[in-house]
Amino acid sequence: MVNLFKRLRKLRTILHVRIGQGAAILPSITSATKEHSAITRLHLTYAKKIYGGHQGARHFWRNCLPRLKYHNPGVQMTVKQTQDQDGPAALTVYFAGRATDTAMQHSSQIKDTHAPPPEANEKTIVLDLKDHDYKSIWNRLKAATGAQDVAATPEETAELQKWEKMRAQSEKDRARVAAIRQAKKDQEMMLKKARGEVEMLRQL
Repeated sequence: MVNLFKRLRKLRTILHVRIGQGAAILPSITSATKEHSAITRLHLTYAKKIYGGHQGARHFWRNCLPRLKYHNPGVQMTVKQTQDQDGPAALTVYFAGRATDTAMQHSSQIKDTHAPPPEANEKTIVLDLKDHDYKSIWNRLKAATGAQDVAATPEETAELQKWEKMRAQSEKDRARVAAIRQAKKDQEMMLKKARGEVEMLRQL
């Protein structure tokens, strides 16, 4: 039974990597348009702790980047976690050949010294991630790159709904077990108190 639960958890992990925010296809050499150039690389820099505006970048790394890498295995994605809470939280996007006007509209003036320098045939923009939540970061990256969301299949949607029902049932079960344990503790306390009162009466 334990092995079954382990397998179920692995299946759930795979499902959550395949669908959700970050599950998208970045423009490639064959799918690039005038508005969106091909993406060659991504580099994320953020501080180790979440204060100082780095929380969103950290959550983006945890929630979105694995899905983006899963659907774009050919795009190199690097991450630098620093000790500098006052340093940048930045996402550098590398474009093949040129960065379009659409991309440049989302570029900031901050510099990320941890990002690898672009090659001769690459252009970059830098998204300032400080004080942005990971959903906002994802939406900005989509707008800058033209990434196309990967829709969940009916089977994946059904599987996700099943996991949600199981999670909700688990919450109910935990609450029920906690209530039973608390009732047992309350009963034991009452018995202990009653025994103490009986003992006091015997000593009178």
